[in-house]
Amino acid sequence: MQVILLERVAKLGQMGDVVDVKPGFARNFLLPQGKAKTASEANIAAFESQKAQLEARNLETKKEAAALGDKLAGQQFVVIRSASDGGNLYGSVSNRDASEVATAEGFTIDRKQVIIRDPIKTLGLHLAEVHLHPEVMVTITLNVARSKEEAELQASGKSIQELAAEEEAAAEYEISELFDDIGGAANDDDDAPVSAASDAETN
Repeated sequence: MQVILLERVAKLGQMGDVVDVKPGFARNFLLPQGKAKTASEANIAAFESQKAQLEARNLETKKEAAALGDKLAGQQFVVIRSASDGGNLYGSVSNRDASEVATAEGFTIDRKQVIIRDPIKTLGLHLAEVHLHPEVMVTITLNVARSKEEAELQASGKSIQELAAEEEAAAEYEISELFDDIGGAANDDDDAPVSAASDAETN
């Protein structure tokens, strides 16, 4: 099926391009979202007559998106979730969650603008893409933690898994130190009779 693009569509083409797409993709995505029209002679002629207006509108929305992108790029948002001691979430963090925490911080973002490439199922820092405009994309960080305190630790560069490993190592060290002390005391007790016996043999 041929359509004419009314805006740039990633991996498909630029505004004004006539491209072949699968009918389902056109009907379910491109046409209802106003990203394209069927490439009939009437629609192509209509596009040509409105091209200047469409390009001007596209440029304006691109400028607005770029301004928002400058403020949003690199921002870190905290998402509080329940998780196991090993750091695995009971569920996952979705694009809706990302849009809600960003909006709560003053950035108006629709969930459809957020793309999470790899499912977020563990605590830690995770990247998400925000597509503000067909030509403007920025990256944000989702700080997924069980509490604000954990989020602060993760933001400082430590993962929950590392903290757990450090605590475990510290506990093991304390236990080994305790056994060394016990072992040392036992050796002192063993040394006393042996040295006495040695003295007796020498005499």
